[in-house]
Amino acid sequence: MAKVTDIVEALALPIVEAQGCSLWDVEYVKEAGVWYLRLYIDKPGGVGIDDCEAVSRPVSDALDQADPIEGSYTFEVSSAGADRALKKPEHFAAFLGSEIEVRLYRAREGRKDWVGVLTAYADGAVTLTTPAGEMTFEKKDVAQARLYVHV
Repeated sequence: MAKVTDIVEALALPIVEAQGCSLWDVEYVKEAGVWYLRLYIDKPGGVGIDDCEAVSRPVSDALDQADPIEGSYTFEVSSAGADRALKKPEHFAAFLGSEIEVRLYRAREGRKDWVGVLTAYADGAVTLTTPAGEMTFEKKDVAQARLYVHV
């Protein structure tokens, strides 16, 4: 049986692209007892509220018609964000040379969070150039990777 996110991605992709955007990610998560279906979209120059609305309405209609999810859920369309999560190989490929933050499940050298320039991604392993030198984090050790935004 296909995952909900895969079904929704296939359903939403042509609609998102017709609006001049790309589909960054699909999440189906339970938070505080409520299921959320989230589409994260992107486009050159950034995503605005009008883009989210232009995608939300037709995707919502397509979801109502296809009815791929049992039970109730909250549907949201959002920008992928400046600090977007990197999950797929194509995400990492698009941001080679960019500064990212890697959060680990277990501390390495006394730290769970590492920031550095993404220099390689292969078979789920993430390689960063950090002030401490080049470091590679295996897929099984990485809880999350996202673009790093200086605040």
